[in-house]
Amino acid sequence: MKILFKAAKILSSHTALFVIAAAVLAFFEPSWFSWVRGDTQAFILGFIMLTMGMTLSPDDFKILLKRPFDIFIGACAQYTIMPLIAYAIVHIANLPAGIAVGLLLVGTCPGGVSSNIMSYLARGDVAFSVGMTTVSTLLSPIMTPLLMLWLSGENIEIDAFGMFKSILIVTLFPVIAGCVLNFVFSKSRAYKEAMQIMPAFSVIGLAFIVAGVTALCGDKVLSSGLTIFAVIAVHNALGYLSGYFIGGAFKMGVAQKRTLSIEVGCQNAGLGTNLASKHFALLPDAALAAAVACVYHSVSGTILANLFAWSDSRKSPRK
Repeated sequence: MKILFKAAKILSSHTALFVIAAAVLAFFEPSWFSWVRGDTQAFILGFIMLTMGMTLSPDDFKILLKRPFDIFIGACAQYTIMPLIAYAIVHIANLPAGIAVGLLLVGTCPGGVSSNIMSYLARGDVAFSVGMTTVSTLLSPIMTPLLMLWLSGENIEIDAFGMFKSILIVTLFPVIAGCVLNFVFSKSRAYKEAMQIMPAFSVIGLAFIVAGVTALCGDKVLSSGLTIFAVIAVHNALGYLSGYFIGGAFKMGVAQKRTLSIEVGCQNAGLGTNLASKHFALLPDAALAAAVACVYHSVSGTILANLFAWSDSRKSPRK
């Protein structure tokens, strides 16, 4: 078990590197990951969301009652800033349909599950982060399809009800199941030990999702890769900046501003990848853009968290 705990810690601490390695491997050996598609991809994402639910306790939900204003501001920022920034980039840059759909999907998805870890590394408000991720995930079956319909329904056919069902299956139901498991078995020693290993499986699952899309769309990387990387990077950076300044506008403390910055900037691009693969199969660049976001958000979020922590160490040097 000690070896497993150590391996889980390494994987959780180096999520970005592991996901990048999987994507590179899939690019050169696509046959190794070509099986990660369709229902298999949905199952993997569902498992990741299950592990998120298994970390939620009744105390986490009490946060929603104790800090309703902060959570409300966070949820509003999540579902306004990133979708609108994505919409603006799509029209200013006149992006091709596939990349546009991928960016809009990333922008309308809930906060990423790894944002809680990043908030901890940034010395942010972890309780606030958990509350925001929980609420944005619970709202996603309604908000993501609705926003996609509003923002791109005039130009691209959007199956809003189909997306609603997909998000229920791969996010809400697994999260609820995980919460039930945590409530029933939280006092079990075996369960507590298993929970220390679960983050590693989540990282592996995310790596498989990204690798599966890379294997399927690898030929598109060379033709569209630079454009996708550029728009994902701009979208992500503007999300971080907007989240931080929104926190400042509402007189939040430093820890809360850092958390809001990370929560707004880091999206559950794994969900976006699954939705793009299932509902926009005729636009392969959409899934590729979401997959690139999976990797990029992990890397940039980790870097930002470390920069926040580094700034604290600079202000309070050891004597």
